[in-house]
Amino acid sequence: MAQQHRMAGGQPISNLRKVVTVVDEVVLELGRPVAAPVRRVAAAAVIRNPWAGRGFVADLQPDVEDLAPGLGRLLAGRLIETLGGVERIESFGKAAVVGLDGEIEHGGALIHTPYFGNVLRELAEGTSIIVFSDDRLAAGEPLTVPVWHKTAAATRSHYQTVQIRIPDAPRPDEIVVIAAAASGPRPNARIGDRRSDPVVRLADLENAR
Repeated sequence: MAQQHRMAGGQPISNLRKVVTVVDEVVLELGRPVAAPVRRVAAAAVIRNPWAGRGFVADLQPDVEDLAPGLGRLLAGRLIETLGGVERIESFGKAAVVGLDGEIEHGGALIHTPYFGNVLRELAEGTSIIVFSDDRLAAGEPLTVPVWHKTAAATRSHYQTVQIRIPDAPRPDEIVVIAAAASGPRPNARIGDRRSDPVVRLADLENAR
């Protein structure tokens, strides 16, 4: 019988092996104190790939509906807890790493549907589309997860990344599902914003030479 772990409001998460949380807090940049220390967090759930050993599975939806909401609740809860409240989440992102025996589509199935994305977005009190990364990697390989502003995706100051590496995951028959967040903008962000950008066209740049 598949093992189940009840977390995040009693939702069962099948075949959950471990949860890993990585925290990066920047207080100095080039020796200069940042205006407000920025904490970046990645929370990861390592689960057995529900489609492992089954060959090509045409319909992934039943397992997505079973697993993805619980993963969204679990990982959103870890972000909120680690950052000290949902109001501390200013930007978010998501990712999936599939073990070598799985398909990239297996990871995408768990993070690119409303059963995960909408749960994470609602619990983080966001409205933006959630930026993402995904890959198929051996255990211990790092993955860089992008994040951007949870309600204003065009806010350039909040474009940044969180890197996560789990030494023993994903095993070939596992998937690592990740949610990431940051408590503020990049340290010393100062390259302006899309709302204040001039109109720049290729023809204008060529004529300026």
